[in-house]
This record gives sequence, C-alpha cells and structure tokens, in this order.
Amino acid sequence: MLKKSFSKSPFECGTDEAGRGCLAGPVTAAAVILPSRFRNKLINDSKKLTHEHREELRKLIEKKAVCFSVNHVYMEQIDEINILNASILAMHKCIEKLQPSPEFIIVDGNRFKTYSGIPHECVIKGDGKFLSIAAASILAKTYRDKFMTRIHEEFPMYNWKQNKGYPTIEHREAIKKYGTTKYHRKSFKLLPEQLELTL
Repeated sequence: MLKKSFSKSPFECGTDEAGRGCLAGPVTAAAVILPSRFRNKLINDSKKLTHEHREELRKLIEKKAVCFSVNHVYMEQIDEINILNASILAMHKCIEKLQPSPEFIIVDGNRFKTYSGIPHECVIKGDGKFLSIAAASILAKTYRDKFMTRIHEEFPMYNWKQNKGYPTIEHREAIKKYGTTKYHRKSFKLLPEQLELTL
C-alpha cells in the first residue's frame, strides 16, 4: 500500500500531471488533499491501472477527498511557454483552487516552482509512492482522456480515442497524411526527420 503522507501536515496535497509527452491536446494536472484517515489498497500510479479501475477510483477520490482540483493548460500556451512550464502552471492553477489551501505540497517528478510560499517536496515516481500523488495522477489521466475522446469525434482520423495524443506510429502516420490540427502542439517534433524529406 502507498504511503499516506510525506509531511506531518493534515493539509498536504499531492499533485501530478498527464499528457506531457503527447503531440496533441492539453497537459492536464490535478491536486488532491485526502483525509488523514483515508486508506485504499487499489489506488496506484494511474499508468498501472485499467481504464475501468481508473474510472471507479476517480469517483471514489472525488467523493472522499477533502478537496480536489483539475486543470487543463492548452496547446497554444504549451507552445508559448514550453511543456515543463505548462505542466507546472497547470499544477499551480489546481493548487490555487483548493479549499482549504494546502500547508505542504508533494509533487510527482523532479521539477517544480514554489507556489505562494507553500513548502513542497518533489518525489521521483511519487505516483507509485504516495496516495495523494497517485490520486492526483488518476484524476489528471481520466479528465485528460475524456477531453481527448471528445475531440476524437472532431478528428477521428488521428484515433485520439485510443492513443490519447501520444506519438504512436499510427498517430504520426495520420499527421503525415492529413497534416496538423488546432489541437496539435506546433512546438513539438511531430514527425521524425526521415518523414519530413520532400524528394
């Protein structure tokens, strides 16, 4: 079972993002404060869970959390400020909405910027170590997947319903064939060099 908390604060929030390595769609972050007595053996890094388990756990987290927040940062801003800054901005926007405000923040990964003077700790692979980060990873993943499934209806040829905007061979072949859309991140390397050659 994952650890309950890093600090001794009852208002410690975990935060994580989803979609950082995608070629299309937003980067989505979530922040969660769980009750001090909260325990759950099934909550884990969202990547280790099935779609069905993620959806079930999303409902449980939303019901049991002291508070939670989810935020998208969209393609235009990703292109403008880069993906790392966009990921941190998405987390900051989530933390800003939490009521009560957290007294300590634990972040998945190794990069973060202090938010509002609140102490924080970066935890590499934190979504597999701490409950609140894992809960945030589940919310970020499920909300982003829902967004990508919705825009799939607009541009079905990219099969975002399945690949969620990640750089699969199929997704790159579709970009090569149909070009880019308003949902693609123009600052990303959308095609490998060998596919860009015009002979």
